[in-house]
Amino acid sequence: MSGRDRSHDPARTSWVESANGHAEFPVQNLPFSRVRQGTGPGALAVAIGDEALLLPAALAAGWDAGVNPAVLQAGVLNPLAARPPEEWHAVRLALSDALSDPAWEKRLRPALRPRAGLEYLLPFQVHDYTDFYASRYHATNVGSMFRPDQPLLPNYLWVPIGYHGRASSIVVSGAPVRRPRGQLKPADAAVPVYAPSRSLDYELELGLFIGGSNPLGTAVPIRDAEARIFGVCLLNDWSARDIQSWEYQPLGPFLAKNFATSISPWVITAGALAPYRTAMPPRAEGDPAPLEYLRLAGAQTVSLTLDVLLRTAAMRQAGMSAAPVSRVEFSDAMYWSAAQLVAHHASNGCNLLPGDLLGTSTVSAAAPSTRGCLLERTWRGSEPLPLPNGETRQFLEDGDEVIFRGHCHAAGEPGLGLGECRGTVLPA
Repeated sequence: MSGRDRSHDPARTSWVESANGHAEFPVQNLPFSRVRQGTGPGALAVAIGDEALLLPAALAAGWDAGVNPAVLQAGVLNPLAARPPEEWHAVRLALSDALSDPAWEKRLRPALRPRAGLEYLLPFQVHDYTDFYASRYHATNVGSMFRPDQPLLPNYLWVPIGYHGRASSIVVSGAPVRRPRGQLKPADAAVPVYAPSRSLDYELELGLFIGGSNPLGTAVPIRDAEARIFGVCLLNDWSARDIQSWEYQPLGPFLAKNFATSISPWVITAGALAPYRTAMPPRAEGDPAPLEYLRLAGAQTVSLTLDVLLRTAAMRQAGMSAAPVSRVEFSDAMYWSAAQLVAHHASNGCNLLPGDLLGTSTVSAAAPSTRGCLLERTWRGSEPLPLPNGETRQFLEDGDEVIFRGHCHAAGEPGLGLGECRGTVLPA
């Protein structure tokens, strides 16, 4: 992730009035997305306050980022992410300068659109998706339910565990998610049945978008791994726990996970995150040091608060707001850093490509209110979650809407938001 420059100045303001003091998208943020208005083609856009700057229109108005304009006219972020990190940061700096300089207002204001009136599309063409298991609290909690005699398997302290997900079923925030069917084996049944999942869950994660590429057969050294992270988003790794518990041995998740993964539409760039970097929490006494290829002095993460909210169909019908379910500090929850995930993924020569998506794992910390999925929050359904209208939840029911939010924070810095990741459960 990059260092600081004038775009990070907390005192910098914009001629886009709604950006000044904006809780999520001040001029210090400037995340990318892919949007569409009406029936037109998708175009890259940048959030600024309550507006979105359409990059093709900005280029046509004379704005110049000093890079090949084709990468900003492509309609997806892959071509920009394929360029060197210096060009990513040059684009961000040129945007910050133009959106904070009143001399640009007359030319660029016609390129602005209200964000509320836009349709959001997947910002990248995602060819590959990998989900990790990087929160020790999550791994220990889940292990305690299924393996109380050995909650944390011995390899966890040595290797970032992950599995390959399904890129074709990644959807953007707001897309509904249909309850999956699969093989289930109830505890009192002699044989499995094929039926709709009865234990549908969400998983609160941070998504990492890869930039650049490494040739097949070439590793990514840990010292270079952070420079491969183009940006981040919120990610909901929807999970059918009953399907998962029957199928996951011996090869791990399959149909329990590949039916849908939701991501937020805005990609918060690595450059924007620079002021919010903080040290990784120290490993517990007695834990082994990472192997050399995963060892990085001064390893860092991001100061980021993540929230889960839930609104049932009955709450929505009554006009009630979504209810808070959990809140967790990302920097407290991770055992493996983002750089370690990237370095490990490519350590065997796997070629990571621009737009590849990596999920961090469910973000959970120690307290029940910081657990990032219902499996943990309700302890496998044994402690139902009470809701403000008197309903309870063990797992998700049809019509439930799950909402993720995230905010970066640091002393003396404006807060940056990640937008929202929403999804509503449809019947099977």
